[in-house]
Amino acid sequence: MQYWRQNRGTQRRNISWIKILMCWTHGFSAGLFPLTVLGWPDNTADLSTFYPTSVLETGLDILFFWVARMVMMGMLLHGDVPFRKIYLHPIIRDAHGRKMSKSLGNVIDPIDVINGITLEGLQKKLEQGNLDQGELEKAKEGQKKDFPDGIPECGTDALRFALISYTSQQSDKINLDIKRVHGYRQWCNKLWNAIRFAMIKLGDQYTPPATLAVHTMPPICKWILSVLSKAVGKTVSSLEAYKFSDATSSIYFWWQYQLCDVFIEAIKPYFNGSEEFESARGASRDTLWACLDTGLRLLHPFMPYITEELWQRLPQPKEACRKDSIMISEYPSAVQEWANDKVENEMEIVLDAVSKLRSLRPPTDIQLRSPSFVLCRNLEIAATVWCYQAQIATLASVSSLKILTEDDPTPPDCATNIVNKDLAVYLQLRGALDTEAEHEKLRKKREEVQKQYDTLSQKMSASGYREKAPQSKQDDDMKKLATLLEELEIISEAESKLDAKN
Repeated sequence: MQYWRQNRGTQRRNISWIKILMCWTHGFSAGLFPLTVLGWPDNTADLSTFYPTSVLETGLDILFFWVARMVMMGMLLHGDVPFRKIYLHPIIRDAHGRKMSKSLGNVIDPIDVINGITLEGLQKKLEQGNLDQGELEKAKEGQKKDFPDGIPECGTDALRFALISYTSQQSDKINLDIKRVHGYRQWCNKLWNAIRFAMIKLGDQYTPPATLAVHTMPPICKWILSVLSKAVGKTVSSLEAYKFSDATSSIYFWWQYQLCDVFIEAIKPYFNGSEEFESARGASRDTLWACLDTGLRLLHPFMPYITEELWQRLPQPKEACRKDSIMISEYPSAVQEWANDKVENEMEIVLDAVSKLRSLRPPTDIQLRSPSFVLCRNLEIAATVWCYQAQIATLASVSSLKILTEDDPTPPDCATNIVNKDLAVYLQLRGALDTEAEHEKLRKKREEVQKQYDTLSQKMSASGYREKAPQSKQDDDMKKLATLLEELEIISEAESKLDAKN
């Protein structure tokens, strides 16, 4: 020990050289790998076909010590670089942004995330390490703070999806939060429930059609197919650009917020056995099957295990040559026949109205289904609401939905919300209307719209705006400004009606 203290500088230099030599050795073996697996030094058919390879995935920290040597060795031994592109992945850190280190005791074993582990199990692993007593106690305290109940079982798919969703070329690190991984584990349950719902509604005798007659389907079916095609296109383009986080976001958004939260909920009334929904029921079955088949294939590279299991449970079309595994099935591509911007724009209005109606329900009456009203200020918006009347009532969980015009009287004892300049929603409440709460909602809405109006006005009044901004942009901004002004007038009108009730 005395010798070590006296020669500490020399020892550190020796260790540094050892690290460099180890990197050189690893670089040497890695440099040979793309060649030797293809039959080098013999001039094999595999070598001429597959060398150079396409992509190397690695971390930024070994770009010089490892990757550069692979390139040099490939060029020296075979006259060409061993790969055309290098994808640099971020370095995983803990939830606090600290580098994972044995001395900090914050290293997370992927197996512990997959299978789950108790706090006692985590601390036992620390004790089996080589930390001194002081570092051990500090590491244990850190574990108690971060994982007071241990790490819940998350599964391989959830961990895989979480890590990919974190991946971004704009960041060189991943602050791994186990709560986010566990959130994706719970999302896997959502996928199971979607398939369980489909199996019940499709039935044992269901056979998927060879093609979908989209033009005869209800608007809600046209909408989900249109947004699915858009999600497929976004996912494929993101994968081609190595934007893996964008790909996972696109898939997650479609599955969670469009398929499960909207489409599956909206079509449930079609399966109540009524004859009037016979045609819509058949179209919903076909659409649901197409969505699940396409959606699972789209998700498969990110969650291979659960998608394989669920895909195998789907009914098999007779005329299609279905593969034995989802892994070797064709990856989805956007279907232009499904694209429908008109329906998507209509559904955007519908979902805004649903959101505003939901926000009117008091927390104490969350389970109560109350009558609702929709005030439409032009024929076009009224036609849209009429077309989606059943879906709005279902998604907003109201007992009834009545369409009003500007000539109709305002329904009594109703809370109100402004969707846009052409649309307002009302929800009839139990008991007396809380005018103070309604005034507060309108005040917040006024502040929100006023802020947008002021920001746009300042932008249009700025020096050089008229000279630099294209005329089309100026026209759009002028329309937006007029729309915001109309919304302010509608809010004022609603406030006046509320005051009149008092």
